[in-house]
Amino acid sequence: MQLNISGHHVHVTSAIENYLIRKLEKIERHNESIVNGQVILSVNQNRQHAEGRIHCSGMDLFAESTDRNLYAAIDAMTDKLDRQVTEYKRKKISKRHE
Repeated sequence: MQLNISGHHVHVTSAIENYLIRKLEKIERHNESIVNGQVILSVNQNRQHAEGRIHCSGMDLFAESTDRNLYAAIDAMTDKLDRQVTEYKRKKISKRHE
């Protein structure tokens, strides 16, 4: 998967980048048809915001999360994306079997 990580009012360190890559690799295990992904991290006063967009073959998935801790926001965002990917895969398989 091709991954683009950017930060808005936050410096994306290698530790944050490695953490994101590990989390998104778990999502990629569920569905091999993921083409690329984009993650934008931003800071507004006390709130850390993470939003991610994944392009699967035939569908775009989007999730966002806000928390006081950047790592918690990343966790919540990747959990939402993971649920969406598994749901997309389940629907795709059930349509094939009908």
